[in-house]
Amino acid sequence: MYLSTSRAADIAGDTPAPKGPLRAVPGTVFALGLVSLVTDVSAEMVTAVLPLYLMAGLGMSPLAFGALDGLHQGATALLRLAGGRIADRTHRRKLVAGTGYALSAVCKAALLAVTTPWSVAAVLAADRTGKGLRTAPRDALISLSVPPQEQGRAFGVHRALDTAGALLGPLAAFGVLWVAVDGYEAVFTVSCCIAVLGVVLLALFVREAPAPAPAAPRTPPPPVRTLLRLSGLRRLCLTAAVLGLFTVGDAFLYLLLQRRLDLSAAYFPLLPVGTAAVFLLAALPVGRLADRLGRHRVFLGGHVLLLGACLLLLAPVPAGAPLVAGVLALLGLFYAATDGVLMAAAGPLLPAGLRTTGLAVLQTAQALARFAGSLLFGAAWTLWGPGQALGLAAGGLLLSLTAVAVSGRTRAGQPS
Repeated sequence: MYLSTSRAADIAGDTPAPKGPLRAVPGTVFALGLVSLVTDVSAEMVTAVLPLYLMAGLGMSPLAFGALDGLHQGATALLRLAGGRIADRTHRRKLVAGTGYALSAVCKAALLAVTTPWSVAAVLAADRTGKGLRTAPRDALISLSVPPQEQGRAFGVHRALDTAGALLGPLAAFGVLWVAVDGYEAVFTVSCCIAVLGVVLLALFVREAPAPAPAAPRTPPPPVRTLLRLSGLRRLCLTAAVLGLFTVGDAFLYLLLQRRLDLSAAYFPLLPVGTAAVFLLAALPVGRLADRLGRHRVFLGGHVLLLGACLLLLAPVPAGAPLVAGVLALLGLFYAATDGVLMAAAGPLLPAGLRTTGLAVLQTAQALARFAGSLLFGAAWTLWGPGQALGLAAGGLLLSLTAVAVSGRTRAGQPS
């Protein structure tokens, strides 16, 4: 589906991309996409069964699940800064990313040994530690592999491969639950084996260009606060944080759909499949669209689509296939328009020596906001019920989008 340049040319950086619709992507981008594909199969197998496993199997309340979902998204956000800082100081982005992937693989095995909600939460926190360490170095490897004008396409290719794993993971979980007697333990076992394969692929096939020899004694990178003086990065951090506070996690949306449909536990893992399928098909086209129309604009448009999914769930429409298709399609398009697009918007704003740290700052701002948002949504669900909680989240997202759009008009002359 995507063409990869040779590994030697990727490292040397001297082979021009061919013209036309099938332009080559650097080998680093393609290899990292394959690693993410395999890793996402492992991760999404667990994520697909986790809401029902915790709330129906282990009896966790919506408030507690909101705290756990927030932890899953953002409690280890500061480790993104640590991972980014270490990677920029040592110029060993692959090693830092590999450490994160390996830690997550170990945590998949640890899920087999825990049986209480909060012991599961501790393992998931460690798993998110691995994700926090690896995300910024991985995205920096992608960003440094392509010129500024092709950032959206490169991240679109990576996210498309990544999302292929997100599509296959829930299907694998569904298959395991269908045939296994001890379904959840079997899902965790298979997930662990696949996660180990992802680490092996990273070690064997991802190549990092050596850092150029410094002409003068190397000085440590400037502090993080220096990055926040970059007006473009500061604007992106504020935008991501404000919108992230009212971003309803997909786990909550799937639980709301499951309640509307009265869906059995065996079929619950299929809900993320629809989202992943749309994300897979839209990631590359949306990334290329963002390169042409402006990444900030497309990022905001993605949140409008998420608002549409929330409003559709709130609408008095029959619980059937059209409702499911509409919500999952809007959610998949939301991810296509926000996930890689945000990193593509930030990459050209950052110097190469601080690319990893800068991306980590942005990811941390977004992750902390989503952590707070999940806590608030879980509390609102517990106090007033799921419908009221979703209505409040939709209202907050609408107000946030309006505020960001109005603020952006005063910077109309700045690049996206």
